[in-house]
Amino acid sequence: MSETLSFSQLMLPEPLVRAVTELGYETPSPIQAAAIPKLLAGEDVLGQAQTGTGKTGAFALPLLARLDPAQNDPQILVLAPTRELAIQVAEAFQAYARYMPAFHVLPLYGGQSYTNQLKSLKRGSQVIVGTPGRILDHLDRGTLKLDKLRAIVLDEADEMLRMGFIDDVQTIMDATPKGRQVAMFSATMPAQIRAIAQKHLKNAEEIKIASKTSTVERIKQSYVMLDGNQKLDALTRVLEGEEYDASIVFVRTKSATEEIAEKLGARGYAVACLNGDMNQAHREQTIRRMKASQLDIIVATDVAARGLDVERISLVVNYDIPYDSEAYVHRIGRTGRAGREGKAILFVSPRERRLLRTIEHATKQPIEQMSLPTGQVIEQRRIESFREQLAQTIETQNLSFFQELVTDWREKLETTDVDLAAALLFLAQKDQPLNVAKQFPELRQPHARGEREERPRRERGDRSGERPDRGPRVRREMKGDYNNYRIEVGKEHGVRAGDIVGAIANEANIDSQFIGNIKLFDHFSTVELPANIPAEIFQHLKKVYVRKQKLNISIDTGSSAGNASPNSGGERRSGPGPRPGAAPRAPRKPRD
Repeated sequence: MSETLSFSQLMLPEPLVRAVTELGYETPSPIQAAAIPKLLAGEDVLGQAQTGTGKTGAFALPLLARLDPAQNDPQILVLAPTRELAIQVAEAFQAYARYMPAFHVLPLYGGQSYTNQLKSLKRGSQVIVGTPGRILDHLDRGTLKLDKLRAIVLDEADEMLRMGFIDDVQTIMDATPKGRQVAMFSATMPAQIRAIAQKHLKNAEEIKIASKTSTVERIKQSYVMLDGNQKLDALTRVLEGEEYDASIVFVRTKSATEEIAEKLGARGYAVACLNGDMNQAHREQTIRRMKASQLDIIVATDVAARGLDVERISLVVNYDIPYDSEAYVHRIGRTGRAGREGKAILFVSPRERRLLRTIEHATKQPIEQMSLPTGQVIEQRRIESFREQLAQTIETQNLSFFQELVTDWREKLETTDVDLAAALLFLAQKDQPLNVAKQFPELRQPHARGEREERPRRERGDRSGERPDRGPRVRREMKGDYNNYRIEVGKEHGVRAGDIVGAIANEANIDSQFIGNIKLFDHFSTVELPANIPAEIFQHLKKVYVRKQKLNISIDTGSSAGNASPNSGGERRSGPGPRPGAAPRAPRKPRD
């Protein structure tokens, strides 16, 4: 069903369709195709589906379509079992609503400052995403009003039952208006969950999506933990350092297929792209070229690669982690064909750890962390490859003409065979130097999951005044200088520091912890960012929009802030980003 539908056919508003298309979603998943029409029609929904099947989009998109943009009171409440999931769901709402004017979503969870939460609640948000303990706190304090609520969602209801939140959930449900819409999603349906559904859902038809995900045999799966702006460098290291016959690189968007293919082509790779804009004839021609060894790498989106069956493919690189675990299985299934062994490598940023765990849970096997190939490994691979080309040339080519030239040059140049061969080798390897170990400095990779694991805790301790243990601090080495940049969006446009952080983190693939202080003025803002932002990312940021304003980012000369009106007052972002020239700071481990 989901393969024949598009998001526009589900009758979603154009701004939402535009957003999901830009995010790389080309067709709805089975749970989305089944749930969206019902929620759009105002019906209650009871969905049973595994984690990683696209549940967030299944409820967020239709509920956003029914939102009243003129009302700034909470209209949608989403309950999630952990703060990590609450953040992820809130980010998804923000991404889907990027073209909805004056939209605000607020995550509420334990460990956050009450002061900041109270300020955000006073400003108003149409969507609240929170953990049961903290939501109940605000209801008890009278700081969260649900009288205008239109819909409530229980996400991962069975997990809330397992963590002991089910009584809090019942209390919250009872505090919501009787006429509100209800959506409940759960991987399993134990008796207590069904009892809640029977009490609170009206004539809800159960949607059950069987998980098709299974363990993929004969495929070695690994992941690399990276900051987003290291991906291209990491990809070239993988393609140089790993043994493979042919490779397919998966990205989320059509534009990324063209961009990555172009950059790999400039580095000398035989590469082409596959995306949904290509007609069938062009697609078939690209596949034929790969089968004939005229191409070694294809950069593709999920939909464009469906049905792709090329035995040469022995390496799959997930340049962008998929949001759907079934998509991951389809991706890595492009290798390991015809009884051959395959290899799948997944690039993961620190903020995508939950997606990695979701994939591991769905595939029922761990994905091991790997280190990127070192400069020494890449150098050795180049030397071996060049030696193989020499051996093949000696064996298959008539070299008599060149042998005469070598004999003649050796005499005229009065040199030795070794020096002449070395000089010829030097000239032959210029486009891809063999002596490169020192030219590949080690990429700093973030810590593995086990070192900074965020473990969900029950939040009742927060309500009783207990201070949860922050855990040991982990120092992350911060390299390079920071610059102060000016962006052309300010208070008069309704911008918040979080809007700026989200836009830069998403569009530039810069981890939010490397985004420093943000100051908001009336007509513009300033933000501290690493000084060594690649030129292509800097140019891309110029075109990014926040609150319908193009960032037009530029180096801040300092004169603009000095000329700002006295009442414009800088608003400083309370984030872990360092100040320029300051010593590196260890980010605090978030509390549950």
